[in-house]
Amino acid sequence: MRPDALLFHEAFRCAPYWWDAAPPESAPLPLPSSVDVAIIGSGYCGLSAAAQAALHGARVAVLDAAEIGAGGSTRSGGMVSSGQKLALTNAIRGVSPERLARLMHESMASFDYLQQLVIGERLDADLRITGRFFGAFTPGHFNELRRQGQLLGEKTGVTVHVIERDAQRAIVGSDYYYGGILVDEYGGLHTAKYHRALRELARRRGATLHSHAEVERIERTSPFPSGGARFRLHTRRGTLDARHVLVATNGYTGRLLPFFARRVLPVASYQIATEPLPAGLMDVLNPGRRMISDSKRNLFYTRPSPDGTRMIFGSRPAIRELDERGAARHLYAKLVQLWPALRDVRITHAWKGYVAMTSDKLAHTGSHDGIHYALGCNGNGVALMSYLGHRIAKHMLGVERDAGAFGEGAFPWSGAGMARQLAVPLGTALYQLDDMWRGRVRAALS
Repeated sequence: MRPDALLFHEAFRCAPYWWDAAPPESAPLPLPSSVDVAIIGSGYCGLSAAAQAALHGARVAVLDAAEIGAGGSTRSGGMVSSGQKLALTNAIRGVSPERLARLMHESMASFDYLQQLVIGERLDADLRITGRFFGAFTPGHFNELRRQGQLLGEKTGVTVHVIERDAQRAIVGSDYYYGGILVDEYGGLHTAKYHRALRELARRRGATLHSHAEVERIERTSPFPSGGARFRLHTRRGTLDARHVLVATNGYTGRLLPFFARRVLPVASYQIATEPLPAGLMDVLNPGRRMISDSKRNLFYTRPSPDGTRMIFGSRPAIRELDERGAARHLYAKLVQLWPALRDVRITHAWKGYVAMTSDKLAHTGSHDGIHYALGCNGNGVALMSYLGHRIAKHMLGVERDAGAFGEGAFPWSGAGMARQLAVPLGTALYQLDDMWRGRVRAALS
């Protein structure tokens, strides 16, 4: 293991790289006494819902337990895609072909929605469609990726290129993979800039944002004859009445409402960012500035920073949860497996964020006991949760009667969600055992 003095930059921070350009903010504005819509959670979903509801004239307050922008939305890798999980026949089970087609349509629509929102509202988000490479960890995985690429092209219309191993250095600058597939239409954005732009949009339309306003209790009130408030939210900063409540906490869903806590499993994902690379090195390692992930169960995902100067790299580093500095050591070791040329590069940032996994691998929208929700990005939430936020807002206000495909069917409870302290380490261990076995296959072929 590389000594810490050589591994960590003198300016190293246990915080997302993204926050350097657009940090979270405190929003000490006093709570209003009543609103039409109270949104719990200030991620992409909550802010998109706030902007949409305010556009339709609703009085909206967004409540967050921490700073605005401190949660999972600004802690992701910022990769943007549509439909690939739904297009693969083994990804979603127990869903009828008819509903799967509707889910696919909406997943693809989420990508279009994100692009139109960024362009139409002139959001400063560094959104770039540079493509995404999926690397094969073993020769068998390459054959599977080839099949999946064909399905992606047929079902979603994206442009898929099969990249043989002897040609992959033009894409990924590494011999680590056994080829893979490249999808042209996928891309990435700057997570914190996009978040800042969304909160500016929500405020511009009239919504108010309130940090450090953790909701401690939700009390049902008798509806007023005029159709007024139905809920009283007791927060750390006071109370407010609301006609509608939307839970948009995703991977940060706590125990406030047991119905939701039983249905989402928060899973930590860890990332590091390097110092600026030597001149010309990025052109060798990632000449197309593409998003990259692979076929392992405990996958690697990596991308260049939007300005093209640094490498951002993510994975789950160990079976148990680690602090960010400890995780950085493990992630660095994985990084140089992929790119040995980075062995002398130092780490400037390390962070983790929580994504919400569901038992059926689908996001869900709807209402329970009158409280609306949009939860369960399953690690694919930049476009989807932005889209579902605006959809649930319109449905909640009666602007649209159709709840959409993600609002159909039951929201199944998760045994893992109920036993979350054991589920994540056990699942990680099983994934790592599978990857280790396949790694032995790789070694035998080398």
